[in-house]
Amino acid sequence: MACGISEVRYLNSEKEGLTAYLQNGYHGQMKYMENHFDKRLNPQLLEEGSKSIISVLYNYYPNQKQTDPNAPIISKYAYGKDYHQVINAKLKGFFEYIQSIGGEVNGRFFVDSAPIMERAWAKQSGLGWIGKNGLLLNKEFGSFFFIAELLIDLELEYNLEQAKNYCGKCTRCIDSCPTEAIIAPGKVDARKCISYLTIELKGNIPAEFKDKMKNRVFGCDICQDVCPFNKKSQAHLEPEFIPNKVLMDLTKDEWYHLNEEKFTQIFKKSAVQRTKFSGLKRNIDFIKDIKDNPVEFSSEL
Repeated sequence: MACGISEVRYLNSEKEGLTAYLQNGYHGQMKYMENHFDKRLNPQLLEEGSKSIISVLYNYYPNQKQTDPNAPIISKYAYGKDYHQVINAKLKGFFEYIQSIGGEVNGRFFVDSAPIMERAWAKQSGLGWIGKNGLLLNKEFGSFFFIAELLIDLELEYNLEQAKNYCGKCTRCIDSCPTEAIIAPGKVDARKCISYLTIELKGNIPAEFKDKMKNRVFGCDICQDVCPFNKKSQAHLEPEFIPNKVLMDLTKDEWYHLNEEKFTQIFKKSAVQRTKFSGLKRNIDFIKDIKDNPVEFSSEL
């Protein structure tokens, strides 16, 4: 969809923000974010000898919608096949192409698989700016895209001009967040974020969020749906992201009575597998208008 290139260096500009984010505990139970602090800021520690980082944006915006407007909602990025598998295959082909024209080229590629500050590097390469919801925004594409990276030991021509921040006085994402997770422009307290609560959190979802989930059971999208720049979003052309019709046609009642066998059939190759059945069942039960005991979520993420 789009790519930008930056020179590998130490991200000194991100150090203070990352330190404060971790010290304030905004990452919640995502303890892995405390690991490899220096590697997050210096990609050369991830791949010795790397000189360039290629940031890639890959569109996932769907032209399909869930049929039942009252059914529990999952994030658009999880409609199709698990993006890790799809994009890894694309990056492998891209890397092999670079090697075919560049000779002996060494490097690595990532999609959510390494401690690398993907949004910061995408911003550095001119692909967008960090919006008030903390996501990378692109003036032409919006934000419904995955970010991936290739680290290589070639010197290339770099995008030296960063994108202008076009958010202006708009606060739609902040105003629309039902759990008030966006605590300041560009700062998100993950512990309040619906995506975190439905995917990353282990144990019970805090009762304070009972009436604030907006029917979400895997991820969210609210702050993206209201963003003016996403009015320009175009449907992706990736066959692997075309959703299972059975999934899209699930009714509210079918969601509420989902069992493990059906879960396995529908989400066999989906990113929703991350929560396992127990996690998704916990989320479904949490949004129900019932007073059952909360489901304990004990699967390892």
